[in-house]
Amino acid sequence: MGPRIAQRLIAAIILAAVAAVIVLLLGGRLDLALISLVGGIAASLIAVGVREDRDDTVSAPPSDGATLVRELIDAIVEPVMLVRGGIVTFANRAARALLGQYIVGEDVRVAIRHPAAAHRLGISADETQSDRPVELVGLGTPDQRWEMRTGTTSDGARIIHLIDQTGNYAAERMRVDFVANASHELRTPLASILGFVETLSDEAGEDPDLRGRFLKVMFEEARRLQRLVEDLISLSRIEAEKYRLPPTAIDLAALIREVCEELQDAERARAGDVTLEMSADVAHVIGDRAQLSQLIHNLIGNAMKYGRAETPVTVRLSHDRSGMVRVSIADEGEGIAPEHIPRLTERFYRVDAGRSRSLGGTGLGLAIVKNIVERHRGRLDINSRLGVGTTVSVTLPPVDPGVPGGTAVIKG
Repeated sequence: MGPRIAQRLIAAIILAAVAAVIVLLLGGRLDLALISLVGGIAASLIAVGVREDRDDTVSAPPSDGATLVRELIDAIVEPVMLVRGGIVTFANRAARALLGQYIVGEDVRVAIRHPAAAHRLGISADETQSDRPVELVGLGTPDQRWEMRTGTTSDGARIIHLIDQTGNYAAERMRVDFVANASHELRTPLASILGFVETLSDEAGEDPDLRGRFLKVMFEEARRLQRLVEDLISLSRIEAEKYRLPPTAIDLAALIREVCEELQDAERARAGDVTLEMSADVAHVIGDRAQLSQLIHNLIGNAMKYGRAETPVTVRLSHDRSGMVRVSIADEGEGIAPEHIPRLTERFYRVDAGRSRSLGGTGLGLAIVKNIVERHRGRLDINSRLGVGTTVSVTLPPVDPGVPGGTAVIKG
């Protein structure tokens, strides 16, 4: 409290005391005089407090508008720079992290170090189309792609904004690759079928043995085409439902037994090699029954196809150490080299394309498995050793028995 405010407070208290004495002399009542004194002092304290707050507000230094703008720009997660006369006068934290901590004061063309950017920035602001972005490939890292946009302030300075388009480009590249691969996979069996039909329409169709052999190949190619179309439809449907949690509690132990019985009834090759190792009292999981059945079919089918003949395909069901429900399918095949494992869930990726096609694979099985696991908020792990075999494991959150409706326990 300042000395002037203290003086005002003392004067106000003296005036309140004088007023109380006057009330006592005129009315002769001590209680009214005390009320007058207390009220006067309280009013003085409140008035002085308000005045002090007002004085503090007035005496506070005004905020620096330029500093505030710089702080706001510095908080933007994308690189932003201010350029005057071709020199970087300000760069936010993201720009310094991308281009270097000492770009302020540098020529902007040296700071960005990209031919396309240098060409755009070498043109005066009046001559260039500022609203047209410039693509910068390889800025930062060789795989990164940036979009540079420029603008002009009222005093002639240039604002440079860099937008990271790496993720968008990767998604577009995946879409293009998917369309190209799908077109190739669909065209191959169609070309084979059309070729055999054309051959059969000529004299070759009169030979019963040749006709039977050709019809068998055509049937196999048509089945391959059917499986591919079904997998494409299935993958599209699963991706459309990716962010919608499944509604039902599923007994995985019963579902696994059901899948194994279906394989036996279909007389699938090596169906007799499948062995089950299931722990007792494994919790149910929240899931889509059809999708989980497809997941188990795909994983057991892969193990049967790529494992060595007359070796076991072991299906294990248990809880892991974190309490999640774990399903693992192990084969004793040739194994997979480590460099291939990260790409196994990509659409149409094959370690050995010829062998996969000869065994009836579409190249979409593990991509479907991955999407099903993601929809069920689970985790997919693939471990393999060359010459030993491969184990694919899926962990899913269990149903919480204490929550009505069977809500899954999602562990972060």
